[in-house]
Amino acid sequence: MRAPSAFLWQVTKLLATLALTFIGLLLVTFLIGRIVPVDPVLAVVGDRASQSVYDKAYIELGLDKPLYEQFWIYMTKMVTGDLGQSFLTKKDIADDILRVFPATLELATVGILIGTVLGLPLGVLAAVKKGKLADQLVRVLGLVGYSAPIFWLGLLGLLVFYAKLGWVAGPGRIDIGYEYSVTQTTGLLLIDSAMQGQWDAFRNVVSHIILPASLLGYFSMAYISRMTRSFMLNELAQEYITTARVKGVPEWRIIWIHALRNAAVPLVTVIALSYASLLEGSVLTETVFAWPGLGQYLTNSLQNADMNAVLGGTMVIGVIFVGLNLLSDLLYTLLDPRVRRRG
Repeated sequence: MRAPSAFLWQVTKLLATLALTFIGLLLVTFLIGRIVPVDPVLAVVGDRASQSVYDKAYIELGLDKPLYEQFWIYMTKMVTGDLGQSFLTKKDIADDILRVFPATLELATVGILIGTVLGLPLGVLAAVKKGKLADQLVRVLGLVGYSAPIFWLGLLGLLVFYAKLGWVAGPGRIDIGYEYSVTQTTGLLLIDSAMQGQWDAFRNVVSHIILPASLLGYFSMAYISRMTRSFMLNELAQEYITTARVKGVPEWRIIWIHALRNAAVPLVTVIALSYASLLEGSVLTETVFAWPGLGQYLTNSLQNADMNAVLGGTMVIGVIFVGLNLLSDLLYTLLDPRVRRRG
């Protein structure tokens, strides 16, 4: 009974931390909305409105109330899912985000799959071949992934693979000729087109997504391979590895079964945080590839001083990041019994 109670206590602490983090996130976004040099009243009424119209909008927006009261109203609305209305689209921000987020989710998901599938074996290879040519190549590959600006890689990829070689489709998510042939049920075009048997549209979606997803995958692969190498080096130096080798256990089994299985526990957190960073950090990628996702939505909102939409989108990204962090902590607790015992 001790282990379940310890696990419940760990979950309770994580939920309490989540609540405090959420309140802190609300406070930060609220303060950002008050200190940015953009007048929310002018964004609503325009800069040619009379003083009486300005004053009326000022009161209707609740800006005449004390800051603590404004924050309470803001927090209450956010908790109930009311993100306000976009000045740009004249629609509820929650509806706008529900419309654009599937595109970002699909792009980031394909990207993290590519990054994980490549990053894990490359990290293992670098650890096994420590100090050798393979290790150096993997580390240089990761360094380029960290150092090269993603927008520059995106433009270079479009120039080479789209404009010169014609191997992939250009900017956008799908060609207009296929756009209305796929009924968006989930909002994920790869899944929707496959479920409906629209294989021509499916291939077109793959052709559009493969280049931006590969760039995001390369970015996450650099981080995952580096952390995999570090964790594997730590595991390969443990006594149980030496014991297994003395017993004559095959080297491939020692590496891929014993060492990687133990290294996989902290790698769960690494992959989860990488996924969260792709969901929140794909703004430049979506801008370069004209990808109609959350990143492009936030960019357009920021360029048009639509702070309601910017803050609403920022809140959603923050909640996703905190949620994935919480999920990784829970998985870490489930996979590693030592954490449960310490809890």
